[in-house]
Amino acid sequence: MKKYLAYALLMLPLLMTEAKSPKPEDTLSIKLKDGTVLIELYSDKAPKHVERIKKLANAGKYDGVAFHRVIDGFMAQTGDVEFGNKKDFNAGRVGTGGSDLPDLKEEFNDTKHIRGTCSMARAASPNSANSQFFICFEPAPFLDRQYTVWGQVIEGMEFVDKIKLGSSGNNGSVKDPDFMVKVSVGKPKAKEESKPKKK
Repeated sequence: MKKYLAYALLMLPLLMTEAKSPKPEDTLSIKLKDGTVLIELYSDKAPKHVERIKKLANAGKYDGVAFHRVIDGFMAQTGDVEFGNKKDFNAGRVGTGGSDLPDLKEEFNDTKHIRGTCSMARAASPNSANSQFFICFEPAPFLDRQYTVWGQVIEGMEFVDKIKLGSSGNNGSVKDPDFMVKVSVGKPKAKEESKPKKK
């Protein structure tokens, strides 16, 4: 009996991990220069914000967008699809733009801002979130119930840690920033076996 109990206790963490694994449609992948970050989406806690993130990701709007504000020990902010895209990057205006979609009504919830939390950036108005978001490097309890949490990094936080930091004297503004290479809904597909190129 003790043998079976010990085996069951050993299997419990594995079973719990499998149970917590989100569905593909509740997952967001962000490919960075150092690797891919996997985020669990909280569609039950912030349905409209998750819907917006998915819509912009599926339309390719987040691809090539800069991490324009990155503060050591706090957070990395990105998502300005208007002024932050690598193709037509506007260093003077990045961080002030959004998408061509309307701003969102707040969906503040009881989820804490901890390491890896993904939350929506906004202006002074609680209902001004649009496309910009940030990922916390460390817990930030002063943001709780002030910003809409819509997801949590479940894999690849070590790659978020490698995002280029901004200037401490300039509110985290980043010169020559890192960019999101590719943002997509669902887990990244396994790399296909490379085939020799024809000459």
